[in-house]
Amino acid sequence: MGREDEIIKERLKKVKDLRSEGINPYPAKFDKKDSVKECLDSKFGKSVQTAGRLMTKRDLGKISFCDLMDYSERMQIVFQDKETPSKVFEFFRKYVDAGDIVGVRGKIIKTKTGAKSILVEDLKLLTKSILPLPSKWHGLQDQEERYRKRYVDLIMNPEVRELFRKKSIFWKSIRNFMEKQGFLEVETPVLENTAGGADANPFVTHYNILDIDVYLRISMGELWQKKLMVGGYEKVFEIGRQFRNEGMSPEHLQDYTQMEFYWAYANYEQGMALTEEMYKDVTKNVLGSLKFKTREFEIDMGKKWEIYDYEKTLKKLSGVDIYAASKKDIEKKLNELKVKYDTKQDKWKLVDVLWKNYRKEIAGPGFLVNQPVEISPLSKRKPEDPRKVERFQIIIAGSEVGNGYSELNDPIDQEERFEEQAKKRKAGDDEAQMHDKDFVDALKYGMPPTCGFGISERFFSFLVDRPIRDCVLFPFMKPEK
Repeated sequence: MGREDEIIKERLKKVKDLRSEGINPYPAKFDKKDSVKECLDSKFGKSVQTAGRLMTKRDLGKISFCDLMDYSERMQIVFQDKETPSKVFEFFRKYVDAGDIVGVRGKIIKTKTGAKSILVEDLKLLTKSILPLPSKWHGLQDQEERYRKRYVDLIMNPEVRELFRKKSIFWKSIRNFMEKQGFLEVETPVLENTAGGADANPFVTHYNILDIDVYLRISMGELWQKKLMVGGYEKVFEIGRQFRNEGMSPEHLQDYTQMEFYWAYANYEQGMALTEEMYKDVTKNVLGSLKFKTREFEIDMGKKWEIYDYEKTLKKLSGVDIYAASKKDIEKKLNELKVKYDTKQDKWKLVDVLWKNYRKEIAGPGFLVNQPVEISPLSKRKPEDPRKVERFQIIIAGSEVGNGYSELNDPIDQEERFEEQAKKRKAGDDEAQMHDKDFVDALKYGMPPTCGFGISERFFSFLVDRPIRDCVLFPFMKPEK
């Protein structure tokens, strides 16, 4: 029997012994009057009553020391002979282990080493821990185990708890910003007959009562929110989960949170001005500064944002004229760069693969504009150059962290683009958009000029310079065998 097995056996015996003595090792409540941080901020001599998890236990005979941790802070508690009632001290020694959750009452004191502590006068066992915590020094070393046992990761690593506190600030800041700008928060369907609003491969599930297959949404209700523009709303946004059945990378998830807004009577240039203001506001709220380092780039959100023309920037970086080049020319360039691609994709999909390769060199912050219409099936064409669309993508640290455009509201043009996308889908492009007749019908009633924009939690992962899976509380994992 290994050491951990011995610990588990010993703790299970303690649970049994407690119950035999009429003591519930898992009581229903405790009157927690003070957080640990409030205890730390209290004056010496003050009586406090708090609760949390015991992270350590050091029994030195006539005195014992423990570290007590709750959501707010961590501090030392002390059990001392002739100061702590003997009955309490004996119970602590006999039944309490590191990892247990306890409630304590006592007074704030200063120990001989100068540490502000709680001298325990009473203790109540609130939850008996069966499995021992990882070593203080080694913790959870394997990254997959940290994801799988995120609850232990949170116990052992205060910086992980801080990460998710910042993530809460991130989404709260976006919601507050949108509401201050007069946008109404809405909810749209997660299950759809047609997966629309993005170039992505959807998850499929079955609707039992209707006996039909449906899709989990791949956008934050883009086509639904545009229908709200048809219906008379002028400023709406939604924050929620969306799902894309695609590959994993440090920047991609299959199940993630996104915000999208739709703004009637505005175009992509107004959207650029609004989103620049929003990104600066969110960055300041999350980090306390407009400057940060991420993916080895030094970013200053406060400087003048650059404008990157898709055609000109790609020609400058690659030497390729995308409108003059053939599919073979693009493939030749990708082969030179040793970039993987799907030979079944059309020329413009390969052009975008080429762009994404060179995009890695661009620090930002800035806006990518003037994308080809072939890779933007929902964007309005530029009147002065119909080959291009009124679209903008926010570029930071070599990646796209936001996407918006002047929405296409011409139902005839939209239907033609859907038909072209349907041909690509039939030819094997699983990411090509589906034809949505109901959406085209909505456009035929008339949608006002509209700017739409989407931002996902990828931007948060850039702000904190972590792979995106690190920034998910419970990333999806394969079942353990």
